[in-house]
Amino acid sequence: MYAKQYEITLPADYDMEIIRKRVAVGGPTMDDRAGLGLKAFVIRERGVNGSPVNEYAPFYLWNDAGAMAQFLVGGGGFQNIVRDFGRPAALHWTGIACHAGPAREAPVRAASRRLTPIPADPDLRADGLGLAALVEREAEELRALARREGVHTAALAFDPHSWQLVRFVLWADAVAPAEEATEHYEVLHLSAPGLADLPEGRTW
Repeated sequence: MYAKQYEITLPADYDMEIIRKRVAVGGPTMDDRAGLGLKAFVIRERGVNGSPVNEYAPFYLWNDAGAMAQFLVGGGGFQNIVRDFGRPAALHWTGIACHAGPAREAPVRAASRRLTPIPADPDLRADGLGLAALVEREAEELRALARREGVHTAALAFDPHSWQLVRFVLWADAVAPAEEATEHYEVLHLSAPGLADLPEGRTW
């Protein structure tokens, strides 16, 4: 499982209805994309849920790295983003765990993301396994979170370049008030052709 996201920050006075219409037309074209677990077409609006910016920030969970590469650089769709907004950096993370929640069959309206820097030596352990222990705790926390009412899908992944964890959760209605998220999103459309193929639990 591979997680990917690009963040397109838009002007403060940008009409977000333009993005809503874009997704209404283009979103369904990803509904049968081979190799894709899910794509959440998400936005943040300035002044909503504490967001300081207007932002279009689709989030992906891929089952196939080749399909992800083809989408990005093989004319598989990312060229439309480049054409209309320029080429944003594509953040990407290697999957650690994924869980179906009790609202897996419900429509999705909200999403949350938590980015956590991984310290150079999480526990100052002499055996060097502090990082493994930290990831184990995060994976257990994700498993517990995925049992909450309203959770559709919860995923955990890491970036070994910047040493960062990402926790991304899809919610049927609203993000739970207790969820410790760095970003809250509105979900405009969810394409999930390979949802059933995403791992259940840890990826190893």
